[in-house]
Amino acid sequence: MKKLLSLLALGATLSFGVAHAQTCDAQAADKKLNGAAKTSFVKKCEKDAKAAAAATCATKAIDKNGKALAGAAKNSFMKKCEADAKG
Repeated sequence: MKKLLSLLALGATLSFGVAHAQTCDAQAADKKLNGAAKTSFVKKCEKDAKAAAAATCATKAIDKNGKALAGAAKNSFMKKCEADAKG
């Protein structure tokens, strides 16, 4: 059961990252941004998305016993979680 919930959470995180990247481009298009303004806007939007993913990953960084991960295990988990969220 825990494995199923973990997979569902991972799937939701991955789909959020991809959807958010599309949203940044769509928002830039809606605002009719071009050139440097569009690049700057999309860069900031993606940076904000990464920060949101980091916060989400930090709350998921727990071991199978419900304790918070620490040290190398936490670093490894955070790196993989953020990469997965980015797409």
